[in-house]
Amino acid sequence: MIWFYFIFSYLIGSIMFGFLITKIFYRKDIRVQGSGNVGARNAGRLHGKTAFVLIFLGDALKGVLVILVARYLHFSETIQLVGLALAIMGHIKPITLKFKGGKGISTFIGGIIVFEPLMVPVIILGFSIFYTFIKSFTLAGLGAFLFIPVVLFIINNDWLSCLIALGIIAMLYAAHAENLKGRLKPNE
Repeated sequence: MIWFYFIFSYLIGSIMFGFLITKIFYRKDIRVQGSGNVGARNAGRLHGKTAFVLIFLGDALKGVLVILVARYLHFSETIQLVGLALAIMGHIKPITLKFKGGKGISTFIGGIIVFEPLMVPVIILGFSIFYTFIKSFTLAGLGAFLFIPVVLFIINNDWLSCLIALGIIAMLYAAHAENLKGRLKPNE
């Protein structure tokens, strides 16, 4: 049953709301517009706030769904986090779009908040602290995520959950590698 859940998680992650919504409502292929990314941020830049919100919520619901299904099946927190990691992997490398997807942030946020609701103030506080100093939404958001494994460990005293969360965050950082390189370059 766990293996079916893992496959399900990856396939749920592979449902690309950015591609579907822009194709259905705007009759465009988002993969050839703007940055070419199928995520909410690119769609928001191209088609406005409504597109951003719809795609963010759709992608976040993927993370929510895999956590809720795991809980319904009484899977351990470790299995829930592995399911979330697979959903994020499905979002980043979707079989549905030849393994070229989004960055995984929305799916992670939806899943981690359902996994542990205390992450809402942690993410907001972490983002606020980082944004004050670096004035970049991307860097502040990614920086805020670093608090999540620490808080998970404090709450659950579980190294394995902490390590899986760190692995997920590393995957998100890898998905943002090009963006991070550009933002971290010193001005010439």
